[in-house]
Amino acid sequence: MTVPSSALEVRLASRPQGWPTEENFEVVEVPVPRPGDGQIVVRNLVMSVDPYMRGRMNDTKSYVPPFELGVALEGGAVGEVVISNAEGFEVGDTVLHGLGWREYGVLDAARAVKVDPDAAPLTAYLGALGMTGLTAYAGLLEVGEFREGDVVFVSGAAGAVGAVVGQIARLRGASKVIGSAGSAEKVAHLVDDLGFDAAFDYKDGPVREQLAAAAPDGIDLYFDNVGGEHLEAAIDLMNNDGRVVLCGAISQYNEQGRPTGVRNLALAIGKRLRLHGMIASDHIALRPRFLQEVGGWLASGELKHTETVVDGGVREAPRAFLDMMRGANRGKMLVRLS
Repeated sequence: MTVPSSALEVRLASRPQGWPTEENFEVVEVPVPRPGDGQIVVRNLVMSVDPYMRGRMNDTKSYVPPFELGVALEGGAVGEVVISNAEGFEVGDTVLHGLGWREYGVLDAARAVKVDPDAAPLTAYLGALGMTGLTAYAGLLEVGEFREGDVVFVSGAAGAVGAVVGQIARLRGASKVIGSAGSAEKVAHLVDDLGFDAAFDYKDGPVREQLAAAAPDGIDLYFDNVGGEHLEAAIDLMNNDGRVVLCGAISQYNEQGRPTGVRNLALAIGKRLRLHGMIASDHIALRPRFLQEVGGWLASGELKHTETVVDGGVREAPRAFLDMMRGANRGKMLVRLS
């Protein structure tokens, strides 16, 4: 298989101040490195853009190192092996790995996982069958300790993680699944396509009022992708011994200065609430069980994999990322590279 001598990659040109812009990125043509022992060269076919990447654009300490200026960004991608110097990988294998934002990636084979393109669409391995799906599965079932009969509220429910959380809760026997989203179209999608029992547009009025109307008997489990007003409203309406899964806080990612804090946290004392932050990589041991259960639901059609795919190659990745941050996507936001 012919491999070009050079290819494109997207680098972080400058650190965003508030909302990112296309000027924070640069597309550069670079040589395609030759692989060393135990390495493979992958031609990327599709890549993911995700909210957590915004945090890595800041030069701050976190659970994962920040992106470096002038260096290619990273993120989930699925591609085809075009050169292999590693046992167990052959030219033509399809792999999932973490070197997105570029046309060709060279990586240690230990950092790649073979996937079956005949078992599911390639895009699903970045969404419902990838880290997105594992985040939803582990967050709801292990961190959130979901119980059959729970009333579950999911914020950012039309996004990649939220859409899977709500469907798993429904399939596992929630008494009611409620979602919030940012448009009437997304609200209809949650109810009509994904089987949520109720949903509301958070732009239509105070979140607390709309959530109270949707959950007159309170909520037992809140999966938080948004933070801010959503988290405060959920705490207000949580039942005793309720659980909050802190997965994301996209409402605050682009704020400059210190965000406004949750004002009613004292309620967690009397209600005996549990608020638990989560990182998907802490739950890799669940992956076999997750793939079996979620893979079965996907194959049967009981769980729908929603996605927004941007064509046009790696040059479109910055625009896709910015659109995702503004909520233009429904489900997983992906970029098709080839």
